[in-house]
Parts: sequence; structure tokens; C-alpha cells
Amino acid sequence: MRYDTAAVRRQDRVLEESRAEELLRGGEYGVLSLATEEGGYGVPMNYAVVGNRIYLHCATEGRKLRALKNDSRVSFCVVGERRVVPEEFTTEFESVIVSGRASIVEDDAERRNALRAIVEKYSPAHLEQGLQAIERSLHRTTIIAIDVEHFSGKKKRV
Repeated sequence: MRYDTAAVRRQDRVLEESRAEELLRGGEYGVLSLATEEGGYGVPMNYAVVGNRIYLHCATEGRKLRALKNDSRVSFCVVGERRVVPEEFTTEFESVIVSGRASIVEDDAERRNALRAIVEKYSPAHLEQGLQAIERSLHRTTIIAIDVEHFSGKKKRV
């Protein structure tokens, strides 16, 4: 993954690369943004990062899959710590934005590994049950992989 902050307008707010990667790997959820025939579409999703790929899971049909057939370019945003500061009319935050290309994972071994990574991230105390759930639902689950081209991070502190 290439950390590239050249396009960040406020260079004084660039998030340190190590914190940006930590936020990307450990964030609670991310928002996948795609271009559709109807316009832009953003959807919050659970995910796991393995190597330079972000894995997401979804049903076998739907709006995001139709969008990916037409355009594989995606953006993925993770927001970390945030705090509204009413008296300053602002919000403290940290966030990471990924640019990349998404594809559907066809290989069953990679699909299982992606789902296992998601279970390990969100339900580590229930790994055995999670592995059983993977086997029960693999046939009706689509795995999307985002190959990260670059990412950047930004923060604001008051």
C-alpha cells in the first residue's frame, strides 16, 4: 500500500502514516463508495485488511455488485476518533481514504480466508462458531476485494 498525501489540501492535518495504517486495519467499519448509473453510492460495511487487500462481504446480488460490473474504481473511507466541539463550531476527527480497484473473489480458498479474517477481527472469541458459519453460508456470500492503489489520512485537533 502506498501512502500518498499529495492531494490532501491541508498538509498541516496529514495523519502520520503509521496511525493511518493502524486506523485502516483496525477501524470499526468503512464506507465503500462506487459510481452507479443513478449516481454515487456509499454504503457502510464491515471489512478486514489482509496484506494490501481490503475484503468485504455481501449478498450475491445487489446495487454494489451491479455498480462494480460497470466500474471497478472505488473509494473506501474509515473514520476513527471523532468529537464534536460545539463551542468551536467544529469537529475533531481522524480518517483514512483509500483509492483502489475492486473485484469479486472467485477462488474458494481466498473467499474462506477473507471471511476468516473478518471473523477474527469482529468475533475473535467465537472463531470456531464463525468458521462453521462460513461453511454454512459460503455459497450465498460474495467477497469483494479492494486492491489498494494508495491511501491517505487526515486529522483535525482543536
